[in-house]
Amino acid sequence: MIKQNKKLLLLTSFVILLPILMGLLLWNRLPEQVPFHWDVNGQVDNWAGKGVAVFAMPAFLLGMQWLCALACSTDPRHKRYTPKMIRLVLWICPLIGLVVSALVYAAALGYGIRVEVVMPLLVGVMFVIVGNLLPKCPQTYTMGIKLPWTLESEENWNKTHRFAGKVWVVGGVLTMATAFLGSFWILIGVLVGMVGLPTIYSYLYYRNHEKDRM
Repeated sequence: MIKQNKKLLLLTSFVILLPILMGLLLWNRLPEQVPFHWDVNGQVDNWAGKGVAVFAMPAFLLGMQWLCALACSTDPRHKRYTPKMIRLVLWICPLIGLVVSALVYAAALGYGIRVEVVMPLLVGVMFVIVGNLLPKCPQTYTMGIKLPWTLESEENWNKTHRFAGKVWVVGGVLTMATAFLGSFWILIGVLVGMVGLPTIYSYLYYRNHEKDRM
């Protein structure tokens, strides 16, 4: 997977490191302590030195990027990956890095950015994208909903992922709605449903259609 997608992996790795260049250009304007974490109400609850803000997060995301690529490459079923799946995996960390770094720098420079609105919108869009790809996700050991029943049965895998795709698209839309509703508990309920409903569906399908065959 790494060898076949080397150019894309190098491009996305470069994008992950772009916030470092942005931070160096803004270095003299950044305060010594910058906002680094926000609570559910959008209030800053943790600060970090500007060196940590500029260098640490891109370095962490770069490590995660290559770890994901390595994990996918060692999957015995990696040849089943579709180009859309690979692009999704390799662009998640760069997208997160660019948005979060922009939020950190904007907050540090005193711009009135509403993190409690931006992040649910970003996460919701990602959920919708993943939801649209889940029904097309082939059975692998790295990507997808890996449950005992889905890994044992390709039929269960396909049924579960078609159902989960619908759940995740609805969950993504509801997540985006929480940006304006301002309810943390609604968001928690949506996330629990996105994980729990496909799991329950997969087990019930196994019990009702496959248990006696295994």
